[in-house]
Amino acid sequence: MKLNYKRTILIGFAFMSICAFWQFYDNEIPKILTYHFGLGETLTGTIMAFDNVLALFLLPMFGTLSDKANTRLGKRMPFILIGTVLSVILFLSLIYIAHVSTNLQLFIYILLLLLVAMGIYRSPAVSLMPELTPAVHRSGANAIINLMGTLGAVYTLIMIKVFLKSAAVEAETNYTPLAIAIAAFMVITVAILFFTIPEKRLMSEVREGVENFDGDDVRELTGKDEDEAYQNAGKLSRDVFRSLTLLLCSVFLWFTAYNAVTTAFSRYVTEVWGLRNGAYADCLMIAMIAAVLSYIPVGFVSAKLGRKKTILIGITLMSICYLSAALMPQYNASLNFLFAIIGIGWAAINVNSYPMVVGMGESRVIGKYTGLYYTFSMAAQVFTPIFSGFLLEHVSYRTLFPYAFVFSCLSFITMLFVKHGDVKPTAKKNVLEHFDVDN
Repeated sequence: MKLNYKRTILIGFAFMSICAFWQFYDNEIPKILTYHFGLGETLTGTIMAFDNVLALFLLPMFGTLSDKANTRLGKRMPFILIGTVLSVILFLSLIYIAHVSTNLQLFIYILLLLLVAMGIYRSPAVSLMPELTPAVHRSGANAIINLMGTLGAVYTLIMIKVFLKSAAVEAETNYTPLAIAIAAFMVITVAILFFTIPEKRLMSEVREGVENFDGDDVRELTGKDEDEAYQNAGKLSRDVFRSLTLLLCSVFLWFTAYNAVTTAFSRYVTEVWGLRNGAYADCLMIAMIAAVLSYIPVGFVSAKLGRKKTILIGITLMSICYLSAALMPQYNASLNFLFAIIGIGWAAINVNSYPMVVGMGESRVIGKYTGLYYTFSMAAQVFTPIFSGFLLEHVSYRTLFPYAFVFSCLSFITMLFVKHGDVKPTAKKNVLEHFDVDN
């Protein structure tokens, strides 16, 4: 059975919808909290961490509930439809409240409901791809899903440039046209998914079409002999456990650095460089596009140098760019180049870090190690908006890039001592597999 590219692209519309929303949330909600409601950076950072705190239990909870669901629409589709409808209604309500009211309590209440609504369909939407794709083709399919998500984020960045018009002060910015454009995009993409992907029928077809693998297939898919792949599952030696701990610490540290920049950059350009009305979007879009274009070259570099060295190169590139940005007294065009390098460095890290984490466990406990990876990355995204926000408010906005530089350097140090999981990736069967990174 071959990978069905058309079907996979259609499945990817759900993730495209999700990424379009989160791109707005990460960049514009902090500005609304800061400039419209007048909150300090610490409190803004605390509120911005709500989504990651909720995600720690909402994502596995709704993922598990969708596993157990059995409706005429399928297992995941009801959650996707309900979550999308609720999210769009609450999203538009949130922006309306921000436009006509200064009632912070009501805004936060609606925001929390919105985050729960997004949590309803995030895990089921991501789970739809592996459910409707034979295991042997999931790497290529995951590449397509990630590219679709990137397109959703790029759409929002373009809409920011189009719809955020000049205002006398930031607090008077009208987000309504932008919110309508994003909400319409979410509805259209999920409608395309619903009308083109009959989940229940396709799930039956996929299950009937998958053939059993022989020993050679197991070796090809896992890089291990069949007996080796299923022995001592979940039991690590002391050395491997030490490497895993250091790697997870590295994950926490580089997410702490990178997420601080992506969360606060929209306000940094206003407070430090005096730029307004979505001027930050160009840099973030360049970083995102550079990362996507780098996945294939990074895959080739990883095959030659190994995962650990490639990650260290990525950390080095990002650290140099953080330091360079910290030394810039005002905005200039070279910042776009720096963000392009940041995107390349982030691709080098993402392509290799998750496989290293799961590579330290055995086949039967991949889910456990996937959970560990997300626990540490989410924990960083809870911690860093609060801590970096405190520094921005009580020290200076100019602490942002030095903060990112310090934590990036710390991740380099912990990564140096990782001694396991550095298996050089095998040659890919097709170029799409080089895009296979986590969702």
